[in-house]
Amino acid sequence: MIFGDNYTEWKEKVLLTLGFSDLDLELRVDEPSIPTESCTPAANVDYERWKNLILIKAHISQSIRGSIPNRNKFKAYIKVIDEQFISSNKALTSTLMKRLSSMTFDRSRTVREHIMDMRDNAAKLNSLKVDMSEPFLVHFILISLPVEYGPFNIYYNTHKDKWSINKLLTMCVQEEKRLKHGTPESVNLVTLGKRNAKKDKSVPTKKKSTFDKDACRFCKKKGHWKKDLKYKKWLEKKRDHAQLKS
Repeated sequence: MIFGDNYTEWKEKVLLTLGFSDLDLELRVDEPSIPTESCTPAANVDYERWKNLILIKAHISQSIRGSIPNRNKFKAYIKVIDEQFISSNKALTSTLMKRLSSMTFDRSRTVREHIMDMRDNAAKLNSLKVDMSEPFLVHFILISLPVEYGPFNIYYNTHKDKWSINKLLTMCVQEEKRLKHGTPESVNLVTLGKRNAKKDKSVPTKKKSTFDKDACRFCKKKGHWKKDLKYKKWLEKKRDHAQLKS
């Protein structure tokens, strides 16, 4: 059914249906002579088949059917429709181009759905005679991916092999799973780091010692060492003990 913004797709389907139904005689056969009373019934049938427009009109939305000038021949009717919707096609092309160039993967859906949507958009542009080659679309899709896919982009750009859309779709789905699998670990590491930082803040830092290197570490006086002071006290204690015995 034609609604106004799907004319190209509608026309292709109508022509295909007419061909399968053997109702496209006007496209394949020159216009026969208008039947007269002396013509055979078969001649009348052929002429009616040649100018049959019932199928075409049945596939046009009633809301816009009245705006299309009526014609009793297929070619003339199609030409009128072409003229009616050629400006609509230009506007649709502009809309589709803007949409495709602004599409980004925001994780509101899966990467598969995102790529399929861009692929569908490109197919519509191709039907409007706007060439969207597969390599061009592959680059468009890669550009639409977020920064998390940066290494994935680098991997593609540093390899000579070109990917098809199907190959890109498969690789992106795998990358999406890898990123999702790695997310919990990254969160835990960040959380653990914050917790350790809080614990470190609660532990008082040790003050650096400011003692003189040449002073005794026991009495903080110069002229002897800590070990000398202990030895001196030991001698004094031994002397006092000997005096008591005597």
